[in-house]
Amino acid sequence: MAVAKCAIELGIGDAIENHGSPMMTLSELSTTLGCEPLRLYRIMRFLEPISQDSIGCALTPSSRLLVRHGEKSMAALILLESSPAIGNSPFEAANGKDIWSYDEANPGLSKLINDAMACGARVAVPAIIEGCPEVFDGIESLVDVGGGNGTALTMLVKAFPWIRGINFDLPHVVAVALKFDVIEIVGGDVFESVPKADAAFSMWVLHDWDDEECIKILKKCREVIPQDKGKVIIVDAVLAENKDDKLEFVRLMIDMVMMAHTNKGKERTLKEWSYVLEEAGFTRFNVKPIHAVQSVIEAYP
Repeated sequence: MAVAKCAIELGIGDAIENHGSPMMTLSELSTTLGCEPLRLYRIMRFLEPISQDSIGCALTPSSRLLVRHGEKSMAALILLESSPAIGNSPFEAANGKDIWSYDEANPGLSKLINDAMACGARVAVPAIIEGCPEVFDGIESLVDVGGGNGTALTMLVKAFPWIRGINFDLPHVVAVALKFDVIEIVGGDVFESVPKADAAFSMWVLHDWDDEECIKILKKCREVIPQDKGKVIIVDAVLAENKDDKLEFVRLMIDMVMMAHTNKGKERTLKEWSYVLEEAGFTRFNVKPIHAVQSVIEAYP
């Protein structure tokens, strides 16, 4: 609903309708709307997936409902249902703070976020253990960067009992984290330092940040792992180049959630992952698909 509201307020449908030809390039649309091209692309990708071979935009029967003055326009109804009075607006506009500042000041929200991440871990971690257990071969110590309440790390050290875990997150987060005998709990700021370990693990963290911040986090992780045998294990979505994957729409939906809930967070394509990893100083990486929305990315210094 929020994405449809955004499309109406930007006037995407009206701009294409008034263009004068059935197809409008993304560049033309961006110029017409005065909208930043990358954000516009992400919105269009969600509303009507755009292939790499064609960046033209055209109205479909469904998108014609978003044209404000169309004969069968649903624009007014959508704007009503998604108005701030109804309660559906981007996070910072609604709360006056970004989600992380609000989280720190509101223990109830912090717990809800950690519980939500734990729900995701209970789906993704078994898929990792089953699909690519070899990722953890030879790792004696593992720091979970942004480990939340420790659900993911606890599941991993139980599955791979030779691993000693470090749950690393903001102090107010780890203050209420799960306790386990082979897991050390450390509070801190990932932009300042990360505890040393054989490997760094990060799940559903890097998509919260823009490329510049993502590169900073990855650099901090690279600094603390052994240069000869260390690695960073990233569990995050990789947007597919083809649209045959049944979970791809879920990834695109999460990308819209990132746009609404964070200032600059986003899901990334393989090309975008390659860019941030290379900029962070990693020499190579590989991607392992699992039976989940995320993939496992192994990055080597």
